[in-house]
Amino acid sequence: MCGISGIFGNNVDEQDVDSMVNALNHRGPDSTNKYINNKKSIGLGHNRLKIIDLSSAGNQPMFNQDKSLVLVFNGEIYNYKELYKYFPNYSFRSNSDSELILAAYQKWGEKCLNYFVGMFSFALWDEKNQVLFCARDRFGVKPFYYSNHKDNFYFASEIKAIHAAGLPKIFNEKTWATYFTFGLYEHSKDTFYEKINSLPPGHCIIVEKNSLSIKQWYKISSNVEVEYDQRTELEVKESYKKLLNESIKLRFRSDVPVAVNLSGGLDSSILLKLIDNYVEKDKCLTAFTFATGDARYDEIKWASMMLKSTNHKHEICYLSAEEIPDLAVEIQNSQDEPFGGFPTLAYSKIFKRAKEMGLKVLLDGQGMDEQWAGYDYYKKYVGDNSRNIPQYVSGPVQNSSKSLKYKDYLNHDFTSSAKPFKIIYHFDDSLRNLQFRDSFFTKIPRALRFNDRISMKYSTELREPFLDHRLFELAFQQKPSYKIRSNVQKWFLRDILKDLGPKEVINAPKRPLQTPQREWIKGPLKDWVNDCISNVLNEYGGNWFNKKILLNEWNDYQKNNIDNSFHIWQLINLSMMKELIK
Repeated sequence: MCGISGIFGNNVDEQDVDSMVNALNHRGPDSTNKYINNKKSIGLGHNRLKIIDLSSAGNQPMFNQDKSLVLVFNGEIYNYKELYKYFPNYSFRSNSDSELILAAYQKWGEKCLNYFVGMFSFALWDEKNQVLFCARDRFGVKPFYYSNHKDNFYFASEIKAIHAAGLPKIFNEKTWATYFTFGLYEHSKDTFYEKINSLPPGHCIIVEKNSLSIKQWYKISSNVEVEYDQRTELEVKESYKKLLNESIKLRFRSDVPVAVNLSGGLDSSILLKLIDNYVEKDKCLTAFTFATGDARYDEIKWASMMLKSTNHKHEICYLSAEEIPDLAVEIQNSQDEPFGGFPTLAYSKIFKRAKEMGLKVLLDGQGMDEQWAGYDYYKKYVGDNSRNIPQYVSGPVQNSSKSLKYKDYLNHDFTSSAKPFKIIYHFDDSLRNLQFRDSFFTKIPRALRFNDRISMKYSTELREPFLDHRLFELAFQQKPSYKIRSNVQKWFLRDILKDLGPKEVINAPKRPLQTPQREWIKGPLKDWVNDCISNVLNEYGGNWFNKKILLNEWNDYQKNNIDNSFHIWQLINLSMMKELIK
């Protein structure tokens, strides 16, 4: 896991490359290097976190045998050992997955991406042809930001590195309007800053001196048959379990110790049980759970239940209301863009503690809800073939009798610039289209960005075994009755786990990952929130917001309506980000 950065253009400034590398030191403190060619047309920077092949042979930028190709890579190619068979005559100088990318590109060109099982973003410079080839993994687990500025192409793992190279920090008002009006972010290439874009998941960029082209190299719909899987339940189960075990086995591949995040829910429980197959009998791993001291939200009981039959160590990381103001600013600085509220802050405590314990790799259970229809709103679309489904979740405030009145306190000129994203659905049934939306445009992209930044802030690598494209493709091929049966969601997974874990965990209803955000905002954090809202209104009131109505709604929130904490959190995010552009 690492940080990558670079500049392609005319007369690349070495100091700008240095500034980008320095901005990403937290992503890879173990080794820092750069490459600038003789023509000064390309500058590449790399910050390395050593996970695979701990020797200096794995350092980057990395060259192929004749030094015609230069690579900077962030992520993991989990199946790199299995791919060695295609290169019997290639003289590998390291035992790293990074060098495999060079060999694969040399053999297959752009099509090498189809062979990789992993999470990755990389930039590969072809010196002979003066071409920069950049790519991002299928789900966008690893980030890739880019910008064209003053005839140069800039790229980096985080936005702050591009700003460090001299690009001005200017808010993209259209993105902010879309965020406040529709609750949308991480759904398109647009970021919250002008002239800085995010490469979408499953896409690549080819940059030459006078041109830039973006291609989509992965579409899940191209790998899923129109007809549902006709195999028996037993056959599907065996096939899925085989893939699931393989996915976990590959992501357990590491030259440093591996730990696991354990929420106590169904997904992390499955992960914990299957991990046991790869832990030596006389050893244990550390399972991390965050908590807030509020029994209504904490998962300690459920997590402890799953650990009873193991030798694993349980490390509980607590978040308190008192530390929220300072921690929120700290995490906001690492995120660069708005993030998902107090659960993200609580999650950060895990990675901080892991770093303190010397643990660099953690496994997580992200992705099963989208893969097997785990959210409540999926239920009403079972059997619906109309494709008449929402483009996105209809704004941040839902199911509230006293919802905040967006159109009242968001000024019309501001909301009119909002750009809701048009999703093109590929499947004939509404359930799969919803899963497609959540997997590639809404829920998973947001969660992955939050998770990448908080893990890398503490120089730790987060792996997502369930975000294996082969698992998703198999799940997308299944009938709706495999996903929701007798009104029970994720039926298939519960059936798999029934012999592995306690019935209380298997049969428990879906529990959102929550903290006392609503209660803390109107309670012990009220003064801090007041200051944040005042800060926002002093800068944007009158242009973006109707001051009077917004303050009335905030007062109403404190009295009665605590269901709308997401919107209050949006204002807090804006307040904190406002300080980043000074």
